[in-house]
Amino acid sequence: MPITPATTTHRPSNGTADEILLELVDENGVTIGTAEKLAAHQSPGQLHRAFSVFLFDEQGRLLLQRRALGKYHSPGVWSNTCCGHPYPGEAPFAAAARRTHEELGVSPSLLAEAGTVRYNHPDPASGLVEQEYNHLFVGLVQAPLRPDAEEVGETAFVSPAELAERHGKDTFSSWFMTVLDAARPAVRELTGPSAGW
Repeated sequence: MPITPATTTHRPSNGTADEILLELVDENGVTIGTAEKLAAHQSPGQLHRAFSVFLFDEQGRLLLQRRALGKYHSPGVWSNTCCGHPYPGEAPFAAAARRTHEELGVSPSLLAEAGTVRYNHPDPASGLVEQEYNHLFVGLVQAPLRPDAEEVGETAFVSPAELAERHGKDTFSSWFMTVLDAARPAVRELTGPSAGW
């Protein structure tokens, strides 16, 4: 599985969505260029590198976040623990750890690679498109959360049954089930069969 080097060549401090650069990739995940974040998500979308993190507590419950209402893309919807995009030249693992800390104020006590998934999910509400080559990570969280209110509106730890109930009544990100299903083998290995994932 090709990944980029751990060094970061573009690390904006507080760039807007049309200033932050993403890595464009081919169908094999090989970097082929860069694009501004907003441009990469405008229809029909440009295939770019992303990551999704699934953190669990010691009871095997998944940490969900509801995206802050001020986010330009998929505001106010529930999704996995953390997701985002590596800066060009930043390793997906480093980006996942960095962004988890930025959004939730906590560093995972364990974080492991869980494969990749490629998808194309339009967001009907915004008209933006998630055309992503997504690196998946699973891990454990044991420290208290300190969410950034500009990024995270709410958090919840859920069991599989609680997730099914919440998924039936609340709005989730268009990519949530795709990334969760792709990560399930690693989730089961992490949480054990008794957790029910």
